[in-house]
Amino acid sequence: MRWNWEQPTWPHFTYDAVALAPLEAEFLLRSGEFIGAFKHVSQGDRENLRIEVISDEALKTSEIEGEILNRDSVQSSLRHQFGLGDQQAGVSPAERGIAQMMVDLYLNFATPLTGKTMFGWHGMLMSGDRAIKTIGAYRADSEPMQIVSGAIGQRKVHFEAPPSETMAREMAAFVQWFNDTGPDGAHPLPAITRAAMAHLYFVSIHPFEDGNGRIARALAEKSLAQNLGQPTLIALAFTIERKRTAYYDALERNNKRMEITDWLLYFGQTTLQAQENTNQRVDFYIAKTRFYERLRGQFNARQEKAIARMFKEGIDGFKGGLSAENYISITKAPRATATRDLQDLVAKGALTRTGELRHTRYRLKLDNKEPAQ
Repeated sequence: MRWNWEQPTWPHFTYDAVALAPLEAEFLLRSGEFIGAFKHVSQGDRENLRIEVISDEALKTSEIEGEILNRDSVQSSLRHQFGLGDQQAGVSPAERGIAQMMVDLYLNFATPLTGKTMFGWHGMLMSGDRAIKTIGAYRADSEPMQIVSGAIGQRKVHFEAPPSETMAREMAAFVQWFNDTGPDGAHPLPAITRAAMAHLYFVSIHPFEDGNGRIARALAEKSLAQNLGQPTLIALAFTIERKRTAYYDALERNNKRMEITDWLLYFGQTTLQAQENTNQRVDFYIAKTRFYERLRGQFNARQEKAIARMFKEGIDGFKGGLSAENYISITKAPRATATRDLQDLVAKGALTRTGELRHTRYRLKLDNKEPAQ
């Protein structure tokens, strides 16, 4: 018996709940901090933050699978799906599909899981993909579903999923388990434990021809949201993608046995990192509110445009900081005017300056000490 689904106790995973307890407690604490801080973000910035986090999740969950999408197109489609504007021209089926799935996940997190839910997500993800035989249904090919790497003749099989003819039975059991372990289910599980198990359980079945990783991560997000009673906006895929190799290594370490404490600890620590990433973005938007409260009305039109552009870059800002050349490109100001504008912004406390001559760089001077009132 090589794989977990071949074990006699499948699908009854075991784990050390005591080892998970500190992570579960920290998750709930940070969730409360997020909810409290989010209240201090302005309504307009709440919409922007929602689009920013969800678009990053859409991009990164696709990038984990090797699919590179256009950020502007995904954000345009998200805004359209949320009723915040028209969709721009040229959005690909893949970009529109991932946006549709993410919005459906956000708006309908509380609904019980059904096969129809996942079929809908799969149809969204695979729209326009002509290489997939079966879209919006479980795989039916008689060939083994394997995860492999390496050149032809040197292939390594990282995992082989259950045969296609068992998909209806396996997925009926999975859906029942997912709903039973929810906060209102017959056998509720703590938030991180349930989300981590849902991810591993689902990818171990691997029910679709393609898109299994993206749907597994969506299910983990749905699970976390259900346990919290609201959409999470946790940057889970964003955080996983940063250390993609560790993610795949953790999955491979845990696809041959039913004791999965190692996977749960990995997933729990990753979830806490994802929460921290999201909370830092909330702090950034709170600091933005305080910034404009402190300096509103003190900028000329060029400075307003440049400052707005710097905030649009998000928490990471311009790589290496804003240069005079960046400022000139944004505002179309002559160099002498740009120099005076930048000096004025530093004097007003809007920007900090580092370096000299052509190495001079500017960054937003933000106050992150207290939430805006």
